[in-house]
Amino acid sequence: MAEKLAPEERHSFVHDGKTVFEWDQTLEEVNIYINLPPNVHSKQFHCKIQSKHIEVGIKGNPPYLNHDLTSPVKTDSSFWTLEDDIMHITLQKRDKGQTWASPILGEGQLDPYSSDLEQKRLMLQRFQEENPGFDFSQAQFTGNCPDPRTFMGGIRNG
Repeated sequence: MAEKLAPEERHSFVHDGKTVFEWDQTLEEVNIYINLPPNVHSKQFHCKIQSKHIEVGIKGNPPYLNHDLTSPVKTDSSFWTLEDDIMHITLQKRDKGQTWASPILGEGQLDPYSSDLEQKRLMLQRFQEENPGFDFSQAQFTGNCPDPRTFMGGIRNG
C-alpha cells in the first residue's frame, strides 16, 4: 500500500530553459536525477555530498552543481549511482518527514500549490508507515495539512 503514496512524478529544476535535474522526495529522502552527457566515461563523474552542500561534475572541469542544500542530510547514508546515462543521488534527510520545497537552497522552489500537495502526500506516507494495516492512498485533507514532521508529537522512530 505504501507504493500508492510514492511520488507520482518528478519535479524539474529548470535554468535558462534547460532542465538541470529532476527530483522527488519521500519521508526519509530526496532523490535527484541528472541526465549525463554522452561520450564521457563513468569514472570521470564525481559527486561530493556534505551535510549542507552538494557538488557534482566531471573531473577536471568546473562543477555542474555546486550549491547549498535546502536542509541538512545524513552523509553516511546518502549516496549516488550511475544508471542508464542518469546520475541518481539519494540524500537521506536528517529531519525525517520534513517537506523540501527544492533540494537546492533558494533555487527552483516549488510553487505554493505544489508544495502543499507534497506536504499532504508526505503526511499520508507517515500515516501509512505508522498504520500499516490501513490504506491511506485515497485519503484527502480539507483545509491546511499539518506538518508531517511535527504533527501529534512528531515522527516515531523504530
